This record gives sequence, C-alpha cells and structure tokens, in this order.
Amino acid sequence: MNVLYLSAWYPTPHDEMSGLFVRKHLDSVRGQGVDARVIYSEQTGCRYWSDLYGQYRRLQKDGWRPDLVQVNVLNKNGLLAYWWWRTRHIPYIIVEHWSGYLPANFSFRGGWHGWLMRKIARHARAILPVSNRLMQAMKDCGIANSNWQIVHNVVDDFFFQPASQPHDNHGVIQFVHVSCFDEKAKNTLGLLRAYKAAREENPVMHLTMVGTGVDWQASVDYAQELGLDDAAITWTGELTPMQVSHQLAQSDCFLLFSRYENAPVVLSECMAAGLPIISSRAGGIPEMVYPECGELVDVGDEAQFTRAILNFASHPNTYLPDALRTHADIYREQVIGAALVQVYERCISR
Repeated sequence: MNVLYLSAWYPTPHDEMSGLFVRKHLDSVRGQGVDARVIYSEQTGCRYWSDLYGQYRRLQKDGWRPDLVQVNVLNKNGLLAYWWWRTRHIPYIIVEHWSGYLPANFSFRGGWHGWLMRKIARHARAILPVSNRLMQAMKDCGIANSNWQIVHNVVDDFFFQPASQPHDNHGVIQFVHVSCFDEKAKNTLGLLRAYKAAREENPVMHLTMVGTGVDWQASVDYAQELGLDDAAITWTGELTPMQVSHQLAQSDCFLLFSRYENAPVVLSECMAAGLPIISSRAGGIPEMVYPECGELVDVGDEAQFTRAILNFASHPNTYLPDALRTHADIYREQVIGAALVQVYERCISR
C-alpha cells in the first residue's frame, strides 16, 4: 500500500518540532508495512506549487504512485488532493490538527475560500480530527462528510519507560511546563502569575519551563518582573523528545493553562510517563485528562489554577503512575499505526 502525505507542517533542519506529530503518524504506518512518502514545501506563491510538483515528479520517475493521499490540515494541499482525485482517481483523506475552527481561535474563512474547503472536505473518503471537540467545531463551520473518525497523536515508546530509579527532589515539589511559548494559545503569563501566588503560600516548590518560541523571551522577562528567581524557576530552552521524557520523569506534576487546544501531545506524554496533570479545560483536553490523571480548571481562572497547584503540593501522592500509563496505551505507535491502516484499507477499497 502506497500513501502520500501532503502536509502543511513537517519537521525541517531549522525547526525539528514543527509538524513532529505528522512525522510520527508517518512512522507509525511505516511500522505497519505501508510505503508512506511525504512532500512538503516552505515556499510561497507559485514556487510552492512548482516545488510540490517537482517532488511528485521525482516520485513518479522512481515508479512510485500513491494508492491514497493523506492531507494533513485542510488547506491549499487539499486543493491538490482534490485535483488528483478528479483527474487521476486517487482517493484522499484529511487528518486535521488546526485549532482555527475553535471559537477561542476562530480563523476559518468564509466566502469562496470557505466554500472551496467545504467542497474538498465533502469529497474526502474520511476526515480524521484529533479530538471530538475539534470534530464538532469543524461541523459548526459547515464541514460535512459521511465518515468521521478520531485519530490520536503518537507518543514515543520511551515515554512509557519508568525511571530507572525514583527521583528525589529533597522535599521540593517539582512542577514542569512544556510548550511552544505562544502566549495567545498557551497563556504562559497567566500560568506564571498563578504559580507565583501559589509559591507565596507554599515556597517549597519549583517550576521548570521547557521549550522555546515567539513569546519565550517575553515569558522570561515577565517572570523576572514577578520576582521569580532561579530558586523558583528554571528555563531549559528547547529539548529533544528524549530529553523531555527525562525531564518529565524527574518532575512531580505538569502544568498547562492554555486558552485553546486540540489534543496536546505533551499531555499524552505526561500520562505515558505516569506524571499527574493540572490543566485548563481548553478544547479537547477534557477528553484526555480523566480524574485519576489530574485536575482541570476553568479556562483563564487563575485563582482556580493556584488552588489546584497548592492542593497538589499538599497531597503529591494522590495520583498513581500506573493508572496514568494505562490511559496512555491508546497513544502507542503500534496502536495508532494499526488504526490508520484500517482507515486506509477501507478508503481504498471504496
């Protein structure tokens, strides 16, 4: 079975985290024996289309032709998939990660653009959003299809490995946050305010901030304004997935205070690592985080978030790592890969 990925995002040498979830889907189906290829371009305008055409022509010269096209995010790539379906009879599906359908980050355009996206979606063999909340938001935007199925993001197997030895933080509660530092979505400044308020009541805690992004420096500067010194907070910058897994293994609880989300991969990784979660109820998060996995608070409610931090600091052994890992089994590579292959087979046979 040959499957071609047309992706709006994909890791590159200068940004290895962009679209990493797409590459993990690709790897998961390759592990099931699928010959999956990807074409992706960072060009714009006419150069974008000529770049994609050149990549596809090279695949053709090698004698490779797709049985199915997977469009990752319903954008201009969907137009190409639709054209191939009309002219070459190659079926396509859509895997959707984009948060622009959600009311908190609404970016879905109307007019002819919206009409075209709806038309492309209608003729797809299946649409696979990453959460039920995203599926409903897409339907609210008029996206219609007869075959919807939720597809989860993949968690690397090494996140499931228990730490070789229990971590000893010498009585200090270690919180951790991992994100792309996009303030509009992640509300990092609100997280810092809530953490500072909690630490004023219980100073025996520490926060590690992992990642980088457009608002990273603004977050660092704001933490300094709040008086959060090195004893209160550590900034690691970007880490590899393996390094992130080690950081989670050395922590007691994960913090996320987003304004909007779909299905954050990092929460799946936390559960695989047996790490409890304190998060806002943004987007698809309530579908992921069960009561035995952590505590959820209202979006933007800093007082609730502060209380949740203090509650955990007072009762850090409430959550059982094995219970969290059980919920994370659905995110294993072989599980996701097998589920995608079943979708591929049904869509091709139609």
